[in-house]
Amino acid sequence: MDLPLPADGSCPSRTWTDEGRHARVVMESTSDYWKGVFYLLEAEGFECWLVNARDVKNVPGRAKTDKADAVWLAKVAERGMCRPSLVHPQPIRELRNLTRYRRSLIRDRTREMQRVEKLLEDAQIKITAVVSDVFGVSGRLILQALIDGQRDPVVLAQMARGRLRVKIAQLQEALRGFFTDHHGAILAMMLDNIDRLSAQVAALDTAVAEAVAPFAHQVAQLAEITAVGPTAAQELIAELGVDMTRFPSDAHLVSWAKFCPQTHESAGKKKNKGRSKGSPWLAATLGNIAGSACRTDTFLGARHRRIAKRRGKQKAIVATGNAVLVIVYHLLSNPTIRFRDLGANHFATRIDKQRRARNLAAQLQAVTGQQITIRDGKAVIAEPKAA
Repeated sequence: MDLPLPADGSCPSRTWTDEGRHARVVMESTSDYWKGVFYLLEAEGFECWLVNARDVKNVPGRAKTDKADAVWLAKVAERGMCRPSLVHPQPIRELRNLTRYRRSLIRDRTREMQRVEKLLEDAQIKITAVVSDVFGVSGRLILQALIDGQRDPVVLAQMARGRLRVKIAQLQEALRGFFTDHHGAILAMMLDNIDRLSAQVAALDTAVAEAVAPFAHQVAQLAEITAVGPTAAQELIAELGVDMTRFPSDAHLVSWAKFCPQTHESAGKKKNKGRSKGSPWLAATLGNIAGSACRTDTFLGARHRRIAKRRGKQKAIVATGNAVLVIVYHLLSNPTIRFRDLGANHFATRIDKQRRARNLAAQLQAVTGQQITIRDGKAVIAEPKAA
């Protein structure tokens, strides 16, 4: 049905609501263009469904026009042939905007820091080989002195502070280069950009803390997970929300996040399709968590190393992210429970030692040709009989 625009120029959705013609509005997700219409209709009291265009493709052979697509959407929604995509409520959306922009600024700052290191290499200043953090207290003093015109490596090396003073000799050698006023002008602009971005990140930290305050309990729950911490907990809540009733089970959450392999079977044959593309923001957060967890002596760390040894690091990252999402689902589903680590020896305690010993004995017997049996937990070796 064509809905006429009101003659007085008022909001059309308000006129349609007053007439009571529609209770549900279904629309395809097309880039970011759906957001303005969706939020406007949602504020006017409509039940809005955002559906995946892949699930509501028009029938081949029919006309492909905007009007025909609208009629088709109405038909599939009326017959229950589509389901709505997850659209978070406004508080979560606002929190997500803040956390994503903060991550973007951090990436911009990292790129600017890499440009500084590249500029120093161009000037044959090898300070990065001696100083672990070029942008720490000592590094910034040396960089500022270079900008101000100081070129003497002995004077520059004396600006080192703390434990770096034991490397004065190496620092003097690293500061012998061809740094010119041209490099200094560019370096000054780069440092200004880094300071500006750092100030904006700090302001966003404050804004995120205020936006996530209503979910302080959930942040505390998630922060207890191995390698998560408060910042990653904020990002997880911003991407997943706190209402886990949207997902019937933890497997549905993992599938929605695309942190599980795709199922592709035809004629009885299964093909390895890997994981499909999900939210890159959520994937980045889970990837950082997995990268930190693999270095810990915990259950997640042991699981990551166990899978990486057999199937590679990439699959181990996905598997660790999968485990984190399962933990997050159960924590957010029940506000009263807390995270408890199973320990790094969890898998070792589940091994059947007798069966493991028999398997190893069979492998050793196949290599050496000796007859090996396990008796009372000990290996008994019998020499092969002479022919």
